[in-house]
Amino acid sequence: MEVLRSLADSALLTSPLLFSALVGLAALLVWLAFSPVPPVRQVKDRLDGYLERPEGTDEAAMSRPFASRVLGPALRGLLRTVGRLAPGGYAGRTEEALVQAGRPGGLTPLDFVGLRLLCAVLPALLFYFVLSPRLPASFLLRSPFFNSLLVAVLGFFAPYFWLGSRVRRRKHQIQRALPDALDMLTIGVEAGLAFESAMLRVGEQWDNPLTREFRRAVAEMRVGTARDEALARMAGRTGVPDLATFVAILIQSGQLGVSIAHVLHTQAAEMRVKRQQRAEELARQAGVKMLIPLVLLVFPALMVVILGPALPRMVEVLGGGIVP
Repeated sequence: MEVLRSLADSALLTSPLLFSALVGLAALLVWLAFSPVPPVRQVKDRLDGYLERPEGTDEAAMSRPFASRVLGPALRGLLRTVGRLAPGGYAGRTEEALVQAGRPGGLTPLDFVGLRLLCAVLPALLFYFVLSPRLPASFLLRSPFFNSLLVAVLGFFAPYFWLGSRVRRRKHQIQRALPDALDMLTIGVEAGLAFESAMLRVGEQWDNPLTREFRRAVAEMRVGTARDEALARMAGRTGVPDLATFVAILIQSGQLGVSIAHVLHTQAAEMRVKRQQRAEELARQAGVKMLIPLVLLVFPALMVVILGPALPRMVEVLGGGIVP
């Protein structure tokens, strides 16, 4: 033990950079441990926990691996700390995109900004110190610094494109599931169920982004939120125009006293027509999209197969007719 302690002391004394890094890490950990949490965020986190807390949470949490229970929160704290370097106006747009993407990994705007910064810095440092000495001199821009800068730019925008793809995929899933969900809602309401009970029954029947939003809306209604407000929040979280239109018509019909069963039946029929129209639109676009692989891949191969055997004869005939 004394030998290891002497080696550690000598390493710290002979390496100022390592000593400074350890001191900075200790100061960062102390600041994260004692930094106060805003009361608004405390209330929001507590309400979200009530809405999204499944049964058996404690047992499920203790059964998770050590890395997900300990290293995950530590990494999230680091991401949130780095994310505080972003401008204030950026947080609103990022929050909207994260909500529409279904909050992947439970990320907050600060976590996402920190993730972007880490994806820019860490690959750039790895490329500069590890890969650059092993690459040939003629690689890309012929400069390790500019190559690392290019890697940093790609890493910075990679989480942005990933989040955009998650948003588009989730919207597409909600749009596809909406007509069937409205049919199930219509059947449940016409069978005598209340609208909230019908939404809960649809949420229990399937498991997709739309039904998860149904279950969250019902949970909000049960904790005291008005039905119109819960439905409007659901439409805002998804960002799907068809669902927003359905919610607006449903809220207006409730204010005017129109039968919900009639509204659901009409909207379900309209959503089925829209789904058929979108399928026909995609079918018409298929011919145009097939031109690219035909021109770039199929036609050159056909030209080689058809004209390949006759090409030497054509060159000979055309070449013989040319006067030198």
